[in-house]
Amino acid sequence: MRIECPLCGDRDRREFYYQGAAVMLARPGPDASAEAWDGYLHLRDNPAGVTQELWQHEAGCGSWLVVARDTRTHEISKVELAADVKRAMGAAS
Repeated sequence: MRIECPLCGDRDRREFYYQGAAVMLARPGPDASAEAWDGYLHLRDNPAGVTQELWQHEAGCGSWLVVARDTRTHEISKVELAADVKRAMGAAS
């Protein structure tokens, strides 16, 4: 699999470190139940299809990226700098 870093160009995926889904999970409050904390820490969706993932270009420029990838085929349809995505989300609200 190859990832197109917006700063470095086309690179082998071994230069990147997968960080998980690029979704903000609602952190339970300090007084939440053990079940709520268990769900927050251990339970994740595992969808088949296009997902938004967070990757770091660890062996390159160090940038954090949001990658749209189809989990069935590993086809990557979009790569954006995470900082740009965060800025766009802030401007939209």
